[in-house]
Amino acid sequence: MSLDANPEPMLQLTDLHAYYGKSHVLNGVNLEIMPGEVIALLGRNGVGRSTTAKAIMGEVVPVGSVRFKGQEIGGMANHRIARLGLGYVPESRDIFPTMTVRQNLMLGIKNMRRPGKWTIDQMLEMFPNLGRRADNAAGVLSGGEKQMLTMCRTLMGDPELIIIDEPTEGLAPLIVQQVGEMIAEIAKAGVSILLVEQKLSIALKIADRVYVMGHGEIVYGGTPADFATREDIRKEWLEV
Repeated sequence: MSLDANPEPMLQLTDLHAYYGKSHVLNGVNLEIMPGEVIALLGRNGVGRSTTAKAIMGEVVPVGSVRFKGQEIGGMANHRIARLGLGYVPESRDIFPTMTVRQNLMLGIKNMRRPGKWTIDQMLEMFPNLGRRADNAAGVLSGGEKQMLTMCRTLMGDPELIIIDEPTEGLAPLIVQQVGEMIAEIAKAGVSILLVEQKLSIALKIADRVYVMGHGEIVYGGTPADFATREDIRKEWLEV
């Protein structure tokens, strides 16, 4: 986290609402992420976690305030939001299946003339599975490899904050561990992270703070250590 005496939030949501048609999905979400901080957003399926991510990125129309580095971005087009330094890894693991792994990574670069802190060679070295398949079509990758490729491609855009939506959904335990290690590496590089996740073991291991959602709003916020003592919160809002 930042060592500034009074750092400004990297991302701040204030009274955020969102709708799908007549369905009121977000009911006044308040959340903030400080520079260099890893936030885990927990909750059962259907409570609005992914909608929160989409509202931040402009994929769902937000009602309320979404501020990034002090600038109001609520309602901006998503490509403009991305250019400001926000990265987004959707749950759908969108890749271009007929393009190679290397070509997919190249698509993430925002400015070819001004390289960011991440390079294609770094990505391929950091994740040997991708390195071995660098010149293969991305469509032949496993689910876990596609997840890694999606995160790596987002990093190629040099984001200051990255939103990662359900990165371990449907993955084998060994791959879950690898994805968790990758997210930890991203955090070590100083990138702020909003992690939408259901697996507590991953979220609590790398998060600085935890938010829990229920019925479209934040029902708890605290440190992993405090959350570990809150059996009442886990039972009411997380356990099935």
